[in-house]
Amino acid sequence: MRNSEIPALFEAWNSALQTGDPKQVVALYESNAILLPTISNQVRHNPEELEDYFVAFLGRGPAGVIDESNVRVFGDVAINSGVYTFTFKDGAKVQARFTFVYRWNGQAWKIVEHHSSAMPEATS
Repeated sequence: MRNSEIPALFEAWNSALQTGDPKQVVALYESNAILLPTISNQVRHNPEELEDYFVAFLGRGPAGVIDESNVRVFGDVAINSGVYTFTFKDGAKVQARFTFVYRWNGQAWKIVEHHSSAMPEATS
């Protein structure tokens, strides 16, 4: 996988969000993936915990856009980190820092770690 192909993995994840189906989102993660979510204090460690988070998150109708992306590929591991903004169906927005760590499992790139945290400083 070339660096230029990694951003499409975010687009697939964002498209899964648009379905409103948490199972479609969770299917993009490895079974032992870790999620450090944007709008929850609970670290998620398994598919059931991830699904629980995405039920609540998808209920808000999120749509994400990447503002800054930094991609690095190391063999069967790829990292995309930067800043994204989510707009919710009620018009609220949250800008957050993100890191997606993907691993090629021989058939597909899967998310093994996903960290997302709201920006600590207000922007004007």
